[in-house]
Amino acid sequence: MERAQYSPEEEAAIRQAFSAGETPHCPRDGAAMTTRSIGGGSFGLGYARRREWLICPECRRSVIFDQKRGTRN
Repeated sequence: MERAQYSPEEEAAIRQAFSAGETPHCPRDGAAMTTRSIGGGSFGLGYARRREWLICPECRRSVIFDQKRGTRN
């Protein structure tokens, strides 16, 4: 049975492609993923998280990661 979420290895490959300036492709179906920038952080806290949300237009799976840290959370 296929998992609904990407595996950690698949997420790492997507992040690596995005960080290298390439268009990431879904490891499940090969579709070019769309990117949405997400701002964040509460007002007045002195920090704002910048996240990237990569979405597959075919299978609708997605992954979110912090832009600076390159991590999932």
